[in-house]
Amino acid sequence: MKIVYLAGVAVVFACGLSAAVSAGSLEKSLMKLNPEERAHQACVAKGLETVRRDKRLAKADRLMPDTFKRARFSDQVVTAKGAAVRANNHWYALTFECTVSEDQMKALAFTYVVGDEIPPDTWEQVGLWR
Repeated sequence: MKIVYLAGVAVVFACGLSAAVSAGSLEKSLMKLNPEERAHQACVAKGLETVRRDKRLAKADRLMPDTFKRARFSDQVVTAKGAAVRANNHWYALTFECTVSEDQMKALAFTYVVGDEIPPDTWEQVGLWR
């Protein structure tokens, strides 16, 4: 069983369920969020999918849009200038821009720039973990 937390809403995917059922559950959970948070979550999902194509981040498993500065949502675009991404137990600074659909249910485009590695001795103070 896989449990994913979206802004305090637990989305549970049981092994063996069809993709359609899982997608339907995810959609229901996303609809419970306000539009801005829904946009952020859509961008996190698209962001992980996108950054994993980068050899340095191939094993990325977490993307935090608000690590150093709150991401902004305006005109169907989430702009994060203080994000972080975790790959291979290392955190890296990340800046991204993500365009979402009108209903904020899907990220349509995601562009990013990877910054420096974030020193482990600063993780706790910015809300990161191993």
